[in-house]
Amino acid sequence: MAADLPENALELRSLVTSAGTLELSLHEVEVPKPGDNEVLVRVEASPINPSDLGLLVAGADMTKATVTGTPERPIVTAPIAHEKAFAARLDQSLPVGNEGAGTVVAAGSSEAANALIGKTVGIAGGAMYSQCRVVDARACLVLPDGATAKDGASSFVNPLTALGMTETMRREGHSALVHTAAASNLGQMLVKLCQKDGIPLVNIVRKPEQETILKKLGAEHVLNSTSPSFETDLVEALKETKATLAFDATGGGTLASQILNGMEEAASATAAEYSRYGSNVHKQVYIYGGLDTSSTVLTRNFGMAWGIGGWLLTPFLASAGAETIGRLRARVAAELTTTFASNYTREVSLTGMLQPDAFGEYVRRATGEKFLVTPQAAP
Repeated sequence: MAADLPENALELRSLVTSAGTLELSLHEVEVPKPGDNEVLVRVEASPINPSDLGLLVAGADMTKATVTGTPERPIVTAPIAHEKAFAARLDQSLPVGNEGAGTVVAAGSSEAANALIGKTVGIAGGAMYSQCRVVDARACLVLPDGATAKDGASSFVNPLTALGMTETMRREGHSALVHTAAASNLGQMLVKLCQKDGIPLVNIVRKPEQETILKKLGAEHVLNSTSPSFETDLVEALKETKATLAFDATGGGTLASQILNGMEEAASATAAEYSRYGSNVHKQVYIYGGLDTSSTVLTRNFGMAWGIGGWLLTPFLASAGAETIGRLRARVAAELTTTFASNYTREVSLTGMLQPDAFGEYVRRATGEKFLVTPQAAP
C-alpha cells in the first residue's frame, strides 16, 4: 500500500427518479482500500463515448435541463419522457463512465498488484467519471513508456471494437467490411487498422466534410449516403471489395437494407446462372449503434442468404476467450499512439461536465467532436 491516500473522492452519479426526471450530480464517496489483487488508480482521463450516454443521460431531453446547486456541486435536472423504460434503475444513483486511464497509487498484497504501483494504466472498469477507482490488477493495461493517461484514456472501447469487427470478419469467413458513420473516432481507427492489415473497407458517411476526413487518412472507398448516386456507388464498391459483412452504427432507417441489397446485386453480377432465391453468398449486417432511433426498414431484394442482428463489444469479448483478448489488448498497447490514437476536441472537469455549454455539446454526438473528462482538474 502507498501512504497519504485521500479518504474521499468525487464521483459523478446519474439518477432516474420515479417522478420522471434525470438528475446528474457529484458525490463525495469513500476511497476503498484495494484487496489482495487489486489496485487503486488515480483517474486522470476518461472519454465520453456514445456508449456512455445511455447510462449518463438516459434519453432525457437535455435541451430542457436546468442547473441548480452550487458552482462546486452543480445539479443537473432534465425531464424524461419514457421513464417506464428505465424501471429497473428508478431511484438508483449510478456511477458512470466505461473507461479511462490514470496512475496506480496503491495496491493490495499480491506481487502482481504491487508491480503496478506508479504505472500509468488504462482500465475499463465502469464508474470512471471518478477521481479514484479500485480495480483488479488483471484488468489494467500498462501503457507503453512515454504514453500519458490522455493517450490511454480510450484504450478499450473503440480499439477493441475495431479489432472485434475484424476478428468477427475472420471468424465468420468474410474478407472485407462495410462500416457506417465511418468518420467517427472509431471509424478513423478502423480505417487505419484495415490499411495496416490489408482488409478492403467500404466507408459510409453523410456529409462532404466527413468524406474529407477519411480521404485524408487514405481511405479508398468513401461513400456519401445522401448522394443521388449512393446506391450505384455502393454496388461498385462492393463489387470491387467483395465485402459481405457490414457494421452499422445508425440502426434505424433504410441503410442496412440498402447495404444488403447492394451486396446481393454485387454477388449476382458474377453468378453463373439465375436463381429465384437469389445468390447463395451469405450477406450479414450487424447493428452496433442507434444514431437513428427510428425503425429499421428492410426491403427484401437481397435473396435468402442473409442475416441481420446486433453486435456489442462485451458479448464479443465474452465469447472470444482469454488468449484472443490478451492478443488484442497487446496490440492496442503496441499501437496506442498510432493505429488506435484518439483525438479530443475539448477537455472538461467533473464539474465542467455538468455545465450547459458542455452537456449541450456532448449529447449531440457530433462527428469529430469528442470530450475528455479530467477528474483531477479543478472545477
